Amino acid sequence: MKKTAAYSPLWLVLGAAILWSTGGLFIKATSLSAIELSFGRSLLAAITIAIFTRREGLGINRISAITSILYAALLILFVLATKLTTAANAIFLQYTAPVYVLILEPIFYQEKFRSRDLITVAACVAGMSLFFVGKLRPQDVNGNLLALASGVCFALFFLLLRHSKARAVNRASSAIYGNLLVVLICAPAFFAWQRGIGASDFARIAYLGVVQIGFAYLLFTLAMARGVRSLDAGIIGYIEPVLNPIWVFLFIGERPSAWAIVGGGIIIVSVICHMLLETKRKGTRQIALAKNN
Repeated sequence: MKKTAAYSPLWLVLGAAILWSTGGLFIKATSLSAIELSFGRSLLAAITIAIFTRREGLGINRISAITSILYAALLILFVLATKLTTAANAIFLQYTAPVYVLILEPIFYQEKFRSRDLITVAACVAGMSLFFVGKLRPQDVNGNLLALASGVCFALFFLLLRHSKARAVNRASSAIYGNLLVVLICAPAFFAWQRGIGASDFARIAYLGVVQIGFAYLLFTLAMARGVRSLDAGIIGYIEPVLNPIWVFLFIGERPSAWAIVGGGIIIVSVICHMLLETKRKGTRQIALAKNN
């Protein structure tokens, strides 16, 4: 009888989303520019991920090369979008990614469309929209378009991580090389503007690179390697924009609106229900397979 995992890999995705959600707090707490942050964070993230997955080698193939480019693009597009529009617009529009995954995943992997997925995504999008009641500014056209492009890259990144060829090399190669691409892009401006980084700012960059990106992507890519659907990962990822303002409120005092609290509650309930139902479904399937064997 084949031994099954003691826990659902969906919990790995949840752990990654929680770590990702702390990014806003540490970014707000530093005095560094976006270029300095992006350079230092991505450099440390690439080193961290490479160290922890070194036994899997540093090979790359066509699929992992594409995912690396998508990863670098989504990071850079999100930073640019945040500069040109509100942070609320940027995070909301980036997290349209599960909508694209919902449409594309059945096409990419010939999987059956499930109405429960549509209901969950719709509930999460509705909850997310409540975060920004009265805050969306339609005049920020360029920033909004860049944020939407970041969401498309995010969706394609999710989808290609499931590809069989992506698992033929280091499971985290896309995060390693994607972060290195960000480093190369930011390096000229970083060294031109660099005036020295203080100990407190360096500590924050270290956390962002090693933990918030590095450890988070180790958890995330491990989950994808264990067969998590792209859409499931995208849905659980909604925890990130929910927790982001909570950490900022707890440690900096920036209070979310009442609508944001309601929206966050809707998303959390939707994600928890989705995780429990998916875990139950997989558990039932494993029991049935064990009995047949």
